[in-house]
Amino acid sequence: MSKSFINDLLLEIFATILYHFHLKGSFNPMARVKKATKEEIEAIKALFLEHYPDSVTELDYRNLYELLIAVMLSAQCTDKRVNLITPALFEAYPDPVSLANADLEEVKSYINTCSFFNNKAQNLIKMAQSVVENYGGKVPLERDELVKLAGVGQKTANVVMIEYTGANLMAVDTHVFRVAHRLGLSQAKTALKTEEDLTKIFKTNLHQLHQAMVLFGRYRCKALKPECETCFMVPYCKSKVSFKV
Repeated sequence: MSKSFINDLLLEIFATILYHFHLKGSFNPMARVKKATKEEIEAIKALFLEHYPDSVTELDYRNLYELLIAVMLSAQCTDKRVNLITPALFEAYPDPVSLANADLEEVKSYINTCSFFNNKAQNLIKMAQSVVENYGGKVPLERDELVKLAGVGQKTANVVMIEYTGANLMAVDTHVFRVAHRLGLSQAKTALKTEEDLTKIFKTNLHQLHQAMVLFGRYRCKALKPECETCFMVPYCKSKVSFKV
């Protein structure tokens, strides 16, 4: 294994442990975080839209089928790692039919550098089988139908809808969760509740704001060593140090 892979894996494991410890109540790093005011929320929204006007996912894909797979693989795994995995995977299984009939061990061999690859391989095959059996071989483009597929929860379905259709939806991953709490946009203890909070306070441009918050959290408002000195959100940050999920 390469040094970069090991480093990526360690970061993924660390972030995942912190995230789930927080959700289980093992610690409460946001106890002193104040809620953003209505005026601050509007300013934060405007700044995100200004700084990330054309933000899109960093996952590589060519169609809805490939996007769904990439998003499924990206859970607790970096987009960079997923983009290294998917070219060979997509070449081997270019459509739902081929994946539905795939050998489990072979699928695992294509994604074994991805976190939780055993479960993900099973879900990928089950997802494809359901698409073939229930949707005529075409991935459904409705959130309520997407969540019926194996390995597809609300967050994954929302991300797919956001990216592929520009749907006015919010999805909360570890980056969005961290940013939302550091800025006082939510005090919820779960991703779904945080999604509800963000949807309620922002109302519009949710697809752009989701992507903006992902990129902001990934490259600037990082879990460790956030780049606060040059950050455009400094006036609105409620917890620069304490919230490290």
